[in-house]
Amino acid sequence: MNSPTIVGLNFKEEGIMKKGDFIWGAIFLAFVGILAVPSTREAFIGFTSAHALLGGFIKFALLASMGELLAVRVGSGGWRFASFFMLRAVIWGLFGILITMIFTVYATGTTALLSKGLLPGGDAPLAFAFFTSLLMNTTFAPTFMYAHRISDMYLDLKHAGEKDLSLGNVVNHIDTSSFWTFVVCKTVPFFWVPAHTLTFLLPGEYRILAAAMLSIALGLILTIAKRKQNSTVATA
Repeated sequence: MNSPTIVGLNFKEEGIMKKGDFIWGAIFLAFVGILAVPSTREAFIGFTSAHALLGGFIKFALLASMGELLAVRVGSGGWRFASFFMLRAVIWGLFGILITMIFTVYATGTTALLSKGLLPGGDAPLAFAFFTSLLMNTTFAPTFMYAHRISDMYLDLKHAGEKDLSLGNVVNHIDTSSFWTFVVCKTVPFFWVPAHTLTFLLPGEYRILAAAMLSIALGLILTIAKRKQNSTVATA
């Protein structure tokens, strides 16, 4: 099935483009600055520890959306806000809540498996980090990323004026082959498993923060995957 061409607010004039670069970079540096200064870092960690789900929502809504914007900027040379941009950010935030809970589920489960000898490594931190990442990224991650692809395609089709927004029709517009060959079979083993292994080596209070930072890469990867699908359709 053909994928729609989505047209958002496109800013390619040189002055506006440079201003967009500055704004994006300033927001990112401000976030890094909060983490670099001990007093603000402690306040931030304290808030997100006390309000873990709200913290997960805020971090993913902001950083994953920034990743999507950056992917468009790199790929097209201009800044473009996709249709329903704020709604997409809210969806990222809701996924952030889910990921916050999932990290606890997989960390607790892997600890139990190691303690019972069902996985090798005993109480070695590297064994815990690797197996937690491996199990999470080979079971939960593909389902999560495909669910996000469905929500993304739904909004794309709605913006394009598609009348049939049933789940079956939305799924038919997704390049499932590209999803599996690129997103799952390439990014999961070669990026996400190593990246999350490092994440789970961190103290617990920093893991969701690291995952939120990685959500910039997630936004990039999913947007690039969508662009690859659109490019394939355009040249077919």
